Amino acid sequence: MEDDSDPEQSCWAGLPDVCLRHVFHWLDDRDRSRAALVCKKWSRAMYSGSLWRTRTITFNGRPSRAHTFEFETALWYVKKFGKYLEHLEIKLLNPYNAVLTRKFQVTMRGLLSHLGKCNSRLVSLSIQHLELDRVVWRSMVRAQFIKNLGTFLKRMSKHLDYLNLKGARVTLEEGCELLNSLSYLRNKSLISEVNIEDFFSLHLPIYSSTLFHQAVSKFHNLVILTFNYNCISDELLDILCKHSAHSLCTLNIKCHIHDPHGQVVWGMSWANLAKRAPRLNVNFFFERVMKHDHLARILLVEIPVRSISLRSCYFSDPDWTMRPTLINLLPAYRHILQKLTLEVNNDHELLDDELLQLILSCKRLFFLKVWAFLSVTFMEKLLQNRAEKKCILTTIKVRIYTARQETSEEDRLLRDIYKKFKYLIDSELNYFVITYPMV
Repeated sequence: MEDDSDPEQSCWAGLPDVCLRHVFHWLDDRDRSRAALVCKKWSRAMYSGSLWRTRTITFNGRPSRAHTFEFETALWYVKKFGKYLEHLEIKLLNPYNAVLTRKFQVTMRGLLSHLGKCNSRLVSLSIQHLELDRVVWRSMVRAQFIKNLGTFLKRMSKHLDYLNLKGARVTLEEGCELLNSLSYLRNKSLISEVNIEDFFSLHLPIYSSTLFHQAVSKFHNLVILTFNYNCISDELLDILCKHSAHSLCTLNIKCHIHDPHGQVVWGMSWANLAKRAPRLNVNFFFERVMKHDHLARILLVEIPVRSISLRSCYFSDPDWTMRPTLINLLPAYRHILQKLTLEVNNDHELLDDELLQLILSCKRLFFLKVWAFLSVTFMEKLLQNRAEKKCILTTIKVRIYTARQETSEEDRLLRDIYKKFKYLIDSELNYFVITYPMV
């Protein structure tokens, strides 16, 4: 250890505080602790609040000595530096058994309790993919964790601006109670961004719940809301129109095959919200919801859709005919659509012409990702139209499915196409195209 009074200290001893803090910023906890032993100046740098404003705490769900250490250090960290925290992310990776979820719950109880007492500046909290409906969560452990989290959200509701509870999988009553915690002090919440995608358990018709509508009505400053389509109703859109139209910019909506999505939502409700919230962008993410009649019920022309993702997740179904969707539904957004993702196992129909025509009709489309059965010549036609400035794509990511194991001929053709349009691709495009055998 160096003596502060030693006249022959290295040049590091005279490093300005701002530079020293910058060096410490790139060190992990173990190296920071070691560096703090060098001298008093470095020790003071270790306790600089700017180093501890953002934190990700990861709990691994597999039993080991190293993972046990993670539970211990998480609580130590919050006691030492929790008062500086502004952005906190908690990760629980693949909990192995009920013993580990109990250990996580006990650790989180202490962590949240201490943080609730010492911290007055937390603005961002993320706890994703808890999957509380799994059997590894015993009912008492689950109930205690939700209670502790709700108490913490009540304490932090005055400061919190961002909350991400994606994948929590709670019941309707538990979920609404947690959402109500955000408005505990003032009977309204000014939080600006909330992610409750897969927040509720599967199969629940949240759209018909008065409890949910009451909870959302207390949000008065939403800018970004991420959630599932099984929450959408005319009542919800009216609530957003009434309380958050002045601030609302983005709705990210996931529609999964296992979530109810057959409810009737009137185009007038969407039109009223779009009129009152002129900056609103709506992004749809469909997973295995591919039937045209289902999509037609959801994708109403009044919605200001900026992004659409249609994913079949490698499943194939003859009833998932994409041609009517490409020809009749998506062109309704040709003046506003900016991003299109299409991942579909369309081994029963070719979509080259319909897809190309859709791309050319969408004048603001800059992002395209397609995983589908396509001909290699589709890429040549697409790039030729891009070279002639008939579209404005800047990102092209394509996986060309093929029913043959051997793809050398297709790969050769793709190399020739790349050489033909090399200048365009290298200078203007984020471009990635491969063949992918589906056998």
